[in-house]
Amino acid sequence: MKKILTYSLLILLYTSCVNSKEQKDTNKPVVKNDWQLVWWDEFDINGLPDSTKWSYATKGNEYGWGNNEAQWYTVADTDNCFIEDGILKITAKKEKISSKNYSSVRLTTKDKSSWRYCKVEARAKLPTGNGTWPAIWMMPAKNSYGGWPKSGEIDIMEHVGFNPDTVFSTVHTEKFNHMIGTQVGKKTKLPEATTNFNIYTMEWDEGEIRSYVNSKHFFTFKNNGEGYEAWPFDQAFHLILNLAIGGGLGGQKGIDDSLFPHTFEVDYIRVYQRKESQ
Repeated sequence: MKKILTYSLLILLYTSCVNSKEQKDTNKPVVKNDWQLVWWDEFDINGLPDSTKWSYATKGNEYGWGNNEAQWYTVADTDNCFIEDGILKITAKKEKISSKNYSSVRLTTKDKSSWRYCKVEARAKLPTGNGTWPAIWMMPAKNSYGGWPKSGEIDIMEHVGFNPDTVFSTVHTEKFNHMIGTQVGKKTKLPEATTNFNIYTMEWDEGEIRSYVNSKHFFTFKNNGEGYEAWPFDQAFHLILNLAIGGGLGGQKGIDDSLFPHTFEVDYIRVYQRKESQ
């Protein structure tokens, strides 16, 4: 009888261990396809962003960056850009700087890191209120085919405060851009865009660009084989994070001054590449 009980206990212990292992295994990150992490920022050190990864873009301040934007982008100002408790906070304030009535930040990896063909994933919470225009996007490291829009632009995520439950993703090329009424992009409903953190993802291969929100695919732009005028996306691009105020898109319904300051929060941003692209 004693041997039977001992054997039964061993069986139960083994079963428990197997079940425990299976449970733990289900909690492991699932690696889908062959994307490999090559660059990231978890924003886990309080203070200003890591200067080895990010710079501050200010070149377009005087002329509104070509979009008639209302903000002045500052440099290393903790009132506009600060990491706290693992979150990057890009804050737009109502204050007069030079010729502008608002301040904010535009972070870029230009001249520090850029990639040709990649997957970008960012977890972020967006501001709300008329006049806000946050974005996660990419521009060419070198304008191989000429100035905008000839060398392209990839908008991973854009949002405007007057339409708080919607985000959109677009591309710009010489053949497809809003200046000639041919811009290609798509929007998707996201009711919790301004109240919760959501994951925005872009996958870019030689043949197409795909956009996702919380793993839900909503936009694809394909290489149609018609040359760089339609597909300039065969060169390296760098990342940009910014919170614009007003402008041709963000300011279509005015700017509500009563709601400032506004904050665009980013939990992390990660870049992956396939082995053959590295």
